[in-house]
Amino acid sequence: MSNLDLRPAPNLCGGTARTGPVRDVQPGKQVPLGESTVVRRLLPNLGRRMVGAWCFVDHYGPDDIVGEPGMQVPPHPHMGLQTVSWLRQGEVLHRDSLGSLQTVRPRELGLMTSGRAIAHSEESPHGHGPFLHGAQLWVALPGEHRDTAPAFEHHTDLPVIDGGGLSATVLLGELDGATSPGTTYSPLVGADLTLAAGTDTRLPVDPDFEYAALTIAGESEVDGVRLGPGALLYLGCGRSELPLRSDAESSLMLLGGEPFEEQIVMWWNFVGRSQEDIEEARSAWMSGSRFGEVTGYDGDRLPAPALPPVPLKPRGRVR
Repeated sequence: MSNLDLRPAPNLCGGTARTGPVRDVQPGKQVPLGESTVVRRLLPNLGRRMVGAWCFVDHYGPDDIVGEPGMQVPPHPHMGLQTVSWLRQGEVLHRDSLGSLQTVRPRELGLMTSGRAIAHSEESPHGHGPFLHGAQLWVALPGEHRDTAPAFEHHTDLPVIDGGGLSATVLLGELDGATSPGTTYSPLVGADLTLAAGTDTRLPVDPDFEYAALTIAGESEVDGVRLGPGALLYLGCGRSELPLRSDAESSLMLLGGEPFEEQIVMWWNFVGRSQEDIEEARSAWMSGSRFGEVTGYDGDRLPAPALPPVPLKPRGRVR
């Protein structure tokens, strides 16, 4: 999944001390993705760049794509991160430069580790369903793993926690004793939560993790804060349980992890540690080296935007 902004701003992240429990609602922004999809970009935002190792979150849909191409993201590169594809409705066909060809469906995990370099495309397949609804997320790789070999995983059997009106699918990491089969490189969690009407419960969480919640459908109350689609609620660290309630059925995503202590530079589809890292990656993509080739996509690959005129320097995780 690509950041298609033609003038991407550098996001200078990481290296900030833990934040105690907070309730900080941060709005997303509307961003076009491909030919016919508009997403709500929730991370990075003006106030926060990362939640644990999670460094990028787009929520899209539900979009009516009857008679439309749906998601069409041409081949593009990634470096230094993992991409997480998560669907509630629809299908997305993944191709990459390793030769992977996989259709990802609702509540299946599509997990791509870019490591030192990979390229991929994503598209709604021919004969796709009427709706498209999901999230695309990135996880920054820590320094000792950022040059790891690229890989793609597809998991259809994910652990589910049920009880008290709550159903939680653990897509990555560990939550309340349930562990996803997806490969991780730092302590984190990503979960899809569904609350039945009338739910009033408390979810055990790790006090050493920082957390954030975003609504997928309906409205829910997270630690006393009413949360609807289009915003991210940053919760900080220091909780051992998270109060959740909902008057009507609703869904949200919970993201968390140990605060990412390293400083990173995130620009376009790359995560590096310096201006030189980003320049080298951009040059390699434009020259056709290092990232490999995605075959089978009907269209040209994405060219890299121009680098910004200001130096890229790694800084802290928040503005």
